[in-house]
Amino acid sequence: MVGVVYCHQCGHQNPRGSRFCASCGAALETSVAEQTENFEGMVASDTQAPAARSFLLVTEGHRAGAQWALSGDKVTAGRSGDSDVFLDDITVSRQHAEMVSSDQGWVLRDVGSLNGTYVNGRRVEEATLTNGDELQIGKFKLVFVERDQ
Repeated sequence: MVGVVYCHQCGHQNPRGSRFCASCGAALETSVAEQTENFEGMVASDTQAPAARSFLLVTEGHRAGAQWALSGDKVTAGRSGDSDVFLDDITVSRQHAEMVSSDQGWVLRDVGSLNGTYVNGRRVEEATLTNGDELQIGKFKLVFVERDQ
């Protein structure tokens, strides 16, 4: 089918120009021309991630495709407009979770959310993130991506 990219890991059909599979989060193979086109079309804060070493990619929820770079010592996630990762839905607490940079990498912490924070389908209070982990915050599913230096 023209206009789609198939995931080499799970076979999911993704729209042409996608860089990550919406089903499993795997990186999709795209041509250099497509990658350049995608980067040039990106806008503002939700799409800073391509240059970042670590970032979150929304795979499910009304912000699917949005990306947030993880940088500094701490990144907050929640429904509050002050959150670094702003997830505007009633299923997300105002201050839901935070990601803290440590010697072992990024550590995700639930900060007292009502609906919980999940990593790879398991509710967690705290978890060290690894490349490809799927996070669920409210109805949003995000993939943690960490690139090699």
